[in-house]
Formats: sequence, structure tokens, C-alpha cells
Amino acid sequence: MEEPGFFDEATIHVRAGKGGNGCVSFRREKFVRFGGPNGGNGGAGGDVYLIANRHLNTLIQFQRQQHFRAEAGAHGQGKDMQGKRGADRFVSVPPGTIVRDARTGELLADLVEDGQQVLVAQGGRGGRGNATFASPTNQAPRIAEKGEPGETRSLKLELKLIADVGIIGAPNAGKSTLLAAVSAARPKIADYPFTTLRPNLGVATLDQQTLVLADIPGLIEGAHAGAGLGIKFLRHIERTRVLIHLLNGAAPDPVQDFEDINEELALFSSQLADKPQLVVLNKMDLPQAQDIWPTVQAAMQARQLPVFAISAATGEGTRELLYAVLKALKAIPEEVVPPVEAKVFRPIEDEDAFEISKHGDRFRVRGRRVERAAAMTDWNSPEAIARFQRILKAIGVLEALERAGVQPGDAVSIGHYELQWE
Repeated sequence: MEEPGFFDEATIHVRAGKGGNGCVSFRREKFVRFGGPNGGNGGAGGDVYLIANRHLNTLIQFQRQQHFRAEAGAHGQGKDMQGKRGADRFVSVPPGTIVRDARTGELLADLVEDGQQVLVAQGGRGGRGNATFASPTNQAPRIAEKGEPGETRSLKLELKLIADVGIIGAPNAGKSTLLAAVSAARPKIADYPFTTLRPNLGVATLDQQTLVLADIPGLIEGAHAGAGLGIKFLRHIERTRVLIHLLNGAAPDPVQDFEDINEELALFSSQLADKPQLVVLNKMDLPQAQDIWPTVQAAMQARQLPVFAISAATGEGTRELLYAVLKALKAIPEEVVPPVEAKVFRPIEDEDAFEISKHGDRFRVRGRRVERAAAMTDWNSPEAIARFQRILKAIGVLEALERAGVQPGDAVSIGHYELQWE
């Protein structure tokens, strides 16, 4: 059976809960002929959050499910009973997940720690019941608001593995074999280029200290420009602190392979090229590797780089390599990831702002407040429709439509509603 691919990108769609509708109700009491309004407000809709879960290490679950919805708020009831707030929806993602708005590309969050969460869709507010609209001049209002729709959003998720050490090198250098030799990871291994089509994570224990290592699939010339699966894999190296640059001792020219891989790193990111490297010649169980070792050793010493000789297949030299890696990690201060603001919704400077566009004899009005008012209007209630007209007049929509040339009978779209101008 073929091993499933490593899923490090996904697009999901989230919808927060709709607010509950407000209620039109009046007190019904014995000996009280005209009871006052007592319709309660609807409950707010639930929010949608993404939360980092250390038990996950790929985005494969989003192949099966891409749509996530929070619970709607309950409707208000008589006797001033408020509707219950809708339950929030929490969507688990692996640590290392970057969240972007799929439409704009805006960075919303970088979830690096277990339990870290970010609000990605905000629930709609509950509609007000008729008790809210009572006034000295209108003591028996028969008007209530519908609940506000919840926010909807499409999100692009990108996973960058979080590991202390990245194992890089040309295809078939033995990266998967090394990871298996020093950790409990059991990657699929065979003797041909690009065997590893997914990164693998392993945890090595050394003197009661743990190292998280990532085997990054083989890089080839042009990886920075997307050749092979280059860009997908290069991004997983970005979070690592130290690189083990594994050279194939059976290759014709390991030193040239070293130069080619580093050129790819530099072309992709100067930050990657500057990461500390431990150069390791693998396959010392083969005569060819033993013959070329002095050449590789001299070349790396000339570059003032630490160089080691191992056999991942037999385990020769791997323990000494891990000690050197641990020492290198201790010498590097841990990178502090700047916190990303948890709440991604920004207040709009002017909620009353709107714009009008015309297409033939059809007009469309766009604006946060006016669209929200349309969505929360009960179109079966003459009082609610009259109130909506007053809102349009108060924020200047009616006057603006007249200036735009609207005529009786023209269609005017506001949000999901199409009205006829009279």
C-alpha cells in the first residue's frame, strides 16, 4: 500500500453562527387588558477559532472536511427571555500552521504553540426583541430584529514543521536512514532519488535531552523556483535552528553537491543560507566514501565548517554527531516568534460608509451598516420595513440613490436582498 502524501497546504471555509431573532411578545396578565411588550433579544451566534494541537502534524484532515460552522444563537422569547448564545466552533490544526485570508493573502496568525488559538470568524449579534423598541411615543411596538448573519471567510493554511534540526541534502544522501537510526521515526526508505515525498519528524533522546529532527526531502537544482517539490519542502527548513547537511559518500562529487544545495538555500532565502550547518559525509561503510573522505574533510575545514563522517546504515558516528548537534543548539539563542494579534477583526473606521454602483437600471448599495440593517430586518413587518427606510434616510442612502438617478421601478440590491424603488 502506498504511503499517503504529506499534506502541508489546505483551504478551508468557516462560517460563524447567525444571531438569534428577537421576539415580538406582550404581557398576558389577568386583569391587565393591555400588557406591555416583553419580547426578548436573540442570542449571539458562536465564533469560529483555530487552535494548535500538538497531536497533529499534517493538514490531511482537511482533505475530508473543508467547511466548518459555529452554532447559531437561539431566538428570543416572550417574558423577556433572552436567547442562548450559540456554541463556538474550535478547529484543530498542527503547531506551525500559518493562517492567511484566502482572498487577500493577509497574514492572520502563526500558531506555533500547543493550545494557541485565533478567532477567524465572528458570530452575528442577536436581534433585539420588541421590548427594546418601547418608548413613550410607541408603547406597544410590533417590531423585532432578525439575527445578524455570522462572518464567513475562506482561509489558506500552510504548515511549517517545527523542529530543532533539519536534515538536508541531495536526493539519496541517506536522510531518511539517518532519521531512522537516531530516532523512533520509521520513514519509508528505498535506494532511489526522491524516495521521500514528504517530510518526516523524529525525536532523538540523548542524556535525557530530546532533539526534534526533520528529514527534508532531497533538494534538486531549481528547487527555489519550484522544481520538483522544492518550494514546498524549503519552507519546512525555515523554522529549524541547525541544519545537518548530509552528503552522499557514494556520489561522484559530494563537495559539488554541497555547493549546489547551499546555492538553492540562498536563492530561496538568505535567512536559510545563514543557518548553522554541520556537514556530514554519509555511507562510510562503503569503500568509495572512505576514499573521498579526506577530500571532503579538507574542503569543509577550508570553509571553517564542522565536518563529520558517519554510516547511517550501521549507526557508526551517529551518536557523536548528535552530541555535536546538541552543543550547536545550546550555542544558539532560541528564536522568539513575535505574537500575532489573536483577534483578526479590525474595527471599521466608519460603519455608516457605503458606496453605490449602477448596472443598467439596477443599483447595488454596499456598506457594513446598511447591509447589516437589511439582513436584520423582518420584511413581513410593516413597522420593521418603515424602520429600515428611516435608517437608509439617516445615513444618506436615499439621497445618494436619488443623486445617482434611481427611478420608480428600478431594482436596488442591498446585501442578499433586492428591493424595488418607489
